[in-house]
Amino acid sequence: MRSLTLAFVLSLSAFAVQADMVDDVLDQQILPSMSALADHSQTLSQAAAQDCKSSSAELQQAYADAFDAWITVSHLRFGPTETDNRAFALAFWPDSRGKIPKSLSAMIQNEDPAVKTPSDFATSSIAVHGFYALEFLLYDTELSTLGEEAYRCQLVRAIADDISDTSHLILKDWQQNYVAQMRTPGDRYQTRSEVKQELFKALNTGLQVTSDMRLGRPLGTFDHPRPNRAEARRSGRSLRHVELSLQSLESLAIALAGDNLALTANLQAGFSKARISAARLADPVFAGVSDPSNHFRIEALQQQINDIRSIADVDLGPALGVTPGFNSLDGD
Repeated sequence: MRSLTLAFVLSLSAFAVQADMVDDVLDQQILPSMSALADHSQTLSQAAAQDCKSSSAELQQAYADAFDAWITVSHLRFGPTETDNRAFALAFWPDSRGKIPKSLSAMIQNEDPAVKTPSDFATSSIAVHGFYALEFLLYDTELSTLGEEAYRCQLVRAIADDISDTSHLILKDWQQNYVAQMRTPGDRYQTRSEVKQELFKALNTGLQVTSDMRLGRPLGTFDHPRPNRAEARRSGRSLRHVELSLQSLESLAIALAGDNLALTANLQAGFSKARISAARLADPVFAGVSDPSNHFRIEALQQQINDIRSIADVDLGPALGVTPGFNSLDGD
């Protein structure tokens, strides 16, 4: 009888640890970060209403703060972020076919009336929405001066308002529905293990995007580097996005490691090495990919992030019930 009681107590204790893990991620990471995204996006909308000129220091700062907030949660590509393609409405990237500048140019030249009402603008091409479209209007030498200033102003405000509206919808869904579904499995998630697997998938996605896209796209190959493919290079944010991503992903990884001290130490060491390497680059837009020595340094950072992915894949994933070799971008 005592053995059964002890087993029951241990079972409850294990469940409590698991519950704490999920609750900690929700309460200390996801909810505050989604709230910050909504708050900063609202400030962006207000700044655009006050001064919509691309040269406005207040607008540029509000844009930077809101974009920071998005990058911090950009790996959470599930649930409210995916509903109605909200993630793409905030961040249509990579834009390998150049749809953003083409679509913005067409809107400005035709003075598309969709900018006049939020509902009409919401039905416009996804390429004219979000942070990357707004970056063109604030920092691209051609698009920031194309057409009539009055129309560009309307377009800037429409994009900023849409970013704010989308961010608030994401936050509302998290607060009213999705948090409860993750805390208490039974509908969307059948077990708590499925919840942890979803969070691991977000971690894996973030690491893969940062390695393969944020660094891999501008790296290209040694003989053919592609500096113009660097994310948000017009606003000088390419390296910053890598650093912000590493910061938020480390917090998630450590939380998922739970009380496994050895795994936690390995993850912390991996992230620390990558963060130090990123800081030492001093290359905001990865222009150095065209220089052999700098190319190797950026490649080294990419490898360090891949090393973190290996730790997560081999050690963290199985502990959370995820099969080794899982690829978050394959939809598995």
